[in-house]
Amino acid sequence: MSPRGSRHLACDALVRIEDGAYSHVIVPSMLRSSNLSMRDRAFVTELVYGTLRSQLRLDEMLAPHCRRKIASLDPGVRAALRIGAHQLVVGVPAHAAVAETVEASPSRARGYVNAVLRALSAAGPPWPEPTNPAVALSYPDWLVDQMISDLGADDALAALAASNESGAVALRPNPRRTTSDELEQELLGSGAQVERGRLLSDALVIRGAGDLGALPAVASGRATPQDQASQAVIAYAAPTAGMRVLDVAAAPGGKATATAELVGDDGLVVALDLDEGRLRLIREAAVRLGLANLLTAQADGRSLPVAAESFDIVVVDAPCSGLGALRRRPDLRWRVDQDALAPLADLQVALVLEAAAAVRPGGKLVYSVCTPTAIETTGVAARVIEALPSFTVLPTSVPWRPHGPGGLILPQDAGTDGMFVLGLQRGK
Repeated sequence: MSPRGSRHLACDALVRIEDGAYSHVIVPSMLRSSNLSMRDRAFVTELVYGTLRSQLRLDEMLAPHCRRKIASLDPGVRAALRIGAHQLVVGVPAHAAVAETVEASPSRARGYVNAVLRALSAAGPPWPEPTNPAVALSYPDWLVDQMISDLGADDALAALAASNESGAVALRPNPRRTTSDELEQELLGSGAQVERGRLLSDALVIRGAGDLGALPAVASGRATPQDQASQAVIAYAAPTAGMRVLDVAAAPGGKATATAELVGDDGLVVALDLDEGRLRLIREAAVRLGLANLLTAQADGRSLPVAAESFDIVVVDAPCSGLGALRRRPDLRWRVDQDALAPLADLQVALVLEAAAAVRPGGKLVYSVCTPTAIETTGVAARVIEALPSFTVLPTSVPWRPHGPGGLILPQDAGTDGMFVLGLQRGK
């Protein structure tokens, strides 16, 4: 497919994302159904994700050259203008950034797209640096203000900047079928760039491997793509051979399968989720990884169909705003509404309190969310600690930074998602 074809696919993806599709779902799906080379697939991914990450700044740059407000344009025209502006900002030669993007734009609007992008290309570089942090980093004002309030300016702005970087992905070796050393050598032999994880030494951070699902190690169940911060939650929970573990709100299953690998054939992992379609993903992963000890069931986490005090560990990786995962899901910044945080926190508290009843005496309750917002982290922690007097708080240690009664990993710590964890132990 030609460069025009690549840009056309990128524009189409942006239109579909604006219409409600999720970037981390629609982009891989569109690429799999294309005939693009690996190089062009990487180009499309950068175009889409880079444009989403810098959308607010791009709109401000485009505004002086448009006769109409960006928001009033047809979605296809808006997508083409943003993609063209993004290319100019990252240094793509103007003739390619403009001409090829014009060819990929809606035919009826090519004259307009051409005029706007040519006017913008004549204005720089250098490009003006916005003084407003929200525009400079391209986030909604409320989100920047919320992060600064919750984390302090230095950590908040560093986290937002790190979330604008396209980080590498991590693989989790399946200890039942391989070792980190064996997997590392195999990946290096395939030409991929591999390094050990900064949070977990067994995790393998990988670049240049293309579609991870097509890797022999993944396809054969010897490894699973999983962000290091998510892997760190299960390392903190520390399941061991023979344990019974309940995973509430378990889909898409990364933590459940990691746990099942560790508890072994004499152990049991029960993965629950409200969405039957997402439970199918867990079952498929269990088959791929050879995990007969992983069972699934459809259930509402606010009314668990399990016996009281019957599990050694209960994990609640709760639905949340996802604002720690903006590195992988850049469109979330434009989807999440500030008013959604309080209802999410209420749901999280309800899930944790219901899950607590399933923890055996001496057992552990682990709560995690991939967001740093105070209302969903320390706020939820304070509420559940007060409501569970028979539980004591478990300490956290490296790689977790202390955060209230729990631990926090921020994106700038190791190029991962942001993650909060709280551990509680029921009295014996």
